[in-house]
Amino acid sequence: MRARGHSRAEVQAWIEAGRVRVRRGGTWPAVKKGLELRAGDAVEVQLPAPPRPPAPLRPEAIPLALLHQDEALLVIDKPAGLTVHPGAGQREHTLAHALLHASAGRLSSVGGEDRPGIVHRLDKDTSGVIVVARDDAAHRHLARQFHDRTVEKTYLALVERGPRADHGVVDAPIGRHPRERKKMAVVEGGRPARTRWRVLERFGARAALVECRPETGRTHQIRVHLKHLHAPLLADPTYGRADRFTAQDAGRPGDDRVLLARHALHAARLVLTHPVTGARLTFEAPLPPDMDAALEALRGG
Repeated sequence: MRARGHSRAEVQAWIEAGRVRVRRGGTWPAVKKGLELRAGDAVEVQLPAPPRPPAPLRPEAIPLALLHQDEALLVIDKPAGLTVHPGAGQREHTLAHALLHASAGRLSSVGGEDRPGIVHRLDKDTSGVIVVARDDAAHRHLARQFHDRTVEKTYLALVERGPRADHGVVDAPIGRHPRERKKMAVVEGGRPARTRWRVLERFGARAALVECRPETGRTHQIRVHLKHLHAPLLADPTYGRADRFTAQDAGRPGDDRVLLARHALHAARLVLTHPVTGARLTFEAPLPPDMDAALEALRGG
């Protein structure tokens, strides 16, 4: 049984929900997946009501740390825990809502109603520099820079153990994990992905501070590539070993204070070309308090 314009999974869901009936002569045989239709059968389908369109975004007075503001751009130091734009699991309290309030609605529309001004993303629990477009021309100019890889991105990461070498390049394709579909992984046939990295500081066998410079922009790229190096981020339950990092983990016996309750990744620097003036600009965000506290504990402070 096929329905034009609808997927096989949708039709199967209708069958399981009892929305599909077949009349064969004067009888109504039970409808199950795989039922073969015969000449003269009549099929009745009760279609579910179409989903309601999402409500338009409303400005929310969420505090933002502005690094730069002009007629074309906003540059934000995004805190960890703030989702960039609405998605299936979250319709409120995002950076997009905060931007509508902070910019009085003066944001580009290129990305659609749910992504006002949003040119690129950071994971919810990644902190640091993110640039926002205030008009469509600026948005297109910035998007082209990201596409052409002329934007320079630098991240700071606290990782488990640390890579064996002091610097290197991970050039490994990334795609959906073959079994855990919410995760990404290095997979044959994935999209090309390349990350330059170097170790800035080591803390014995416990951890290391690593600088990462992604040359592509794949989903979870740095997290996946660091796992590929056997040095996943601290407090990354998706690609690492634990969902938190304590003072005891940093080498302080008996001190169970939680220093990190999110993966230890910070977008520290962004270098781009201003879409109006053509000037090459550098924006930096200081290490946030949680990662700073973890570093201090690892250093024995």
